[in-house]
Amino acid sequence: MNGNILIADDEEMIRELIALTLSREGFTCFQAASAEEGLEVIQSTELDMALLDIMMPGRSGIDLLKDVKRIAPDTSVLMITAMNDMDTALSCIHFGAEDYITKPFNLDRVLLTVKNVMAKRQLILEKREYQANLEQKVREQTEVIRTVMGEINLAYEHTLAALIRALDAREKEVGSHSERVMDYSRLLAEAAGIDERGRQVLAKGALLHDIGKIGVSDNILLKPAKLDEEEWAIMKTHPVVGFEILNGIRYFAGAAELVLCHHERWDGKGYPNGLAREEIPISARIFALADTLDAMTSDRPYRKALTYQEVREEVVRCCGQQFDPRLVEVFLAIPKEAWEKAAGSKLR
Repeated sequence: MNGNILIADDEEMIRELIALTLSREGFTCFQAASAEEGLEVIQSTELDMALLDIMMPGRSGIDLLKDVKRIAPDTSVLMITAMNDMDTALSCIHFGAEDYITKPFNLDRVLLTVKNVMAKRQLILEKREYQANLEQKVREQTEVIRTVMGEINLAYEHTLAALIRALDAREKEVGSHSERVMDYSRLLAEAAGIDERGRQVLAKGALLHDIGKIGVSDNILLKPAKLDEEEWAIMKTHPVVGFEILNGIRYFAGAAELVLCHHERWDGKGYPNGLAREEIPISARIFALADTLDAMTSDRPYRKALTYQEVREEVVRCCGQQFDPRLVEVFLAIPKEAWEKAAGSKLR
């Protein structure tokens, strides 16, 4: 066993006896005849332990104990005391001393006490190092998990984007209607004060809003003429089909709700459940405006794309019927340039 030990005592013989005993066991000993000398050693040497006489001329061993715990708090301290000063020795425990030894000395007892305290100190330092290493490992593993989860989420998003592009292509959409609506929805949600997490959920729902159309046959979905009553009833099932596809998948928590409600109207005349006003999730109310903007500014077989001004006029006309009036105000306050930047294309 080895280590650096300070022996501070105003009696030279006592210092020498303790130093000789400890040196034989491999300890490196530093001696001080006063608290002032001891403080110099503490400030210049990395110590493992200090043996401090309580009663020294000038500053006491208690003062030096406080210095030790202030400057090098990991240093273990044993107090040296006379038999008639036990109360003071015990009070030193409150200041951070590990134990005390009494005069006159039994050197074997001194050595045993020093070894026990040093062993205890070593265990404490090893435990602290283990905990620090464990915390570092936990941080590293957490970062690995976070990275993997990020990669998984990114893979999810890329796969979904590819799927949605395929669905859009099935309906002969120019570009990607779903991705444009997602970007419009993000912009409107931010302007409406929706937090980042809410915007992420809304974006997933907006991207996937028509996923239920996977269950609608091409004969109905691509029919160039007006749908009959039976065909329209089938078409109107796609929000429920989409919800059933996504519901129960934790990754899509919240998004499924938008998919179910994206054809509801503020006045309660939408489908599939005829929800009205605040019964409709705000994500679906935001989406309704974003979807209208993209639908009206995109070319259709039966008409050319409308101008941005015409869209604004239609939104105002349908305020309080199809759309949430408060969100209409937010919609109208967003400049045309912001919508164009979100979509990555110019509006007429």
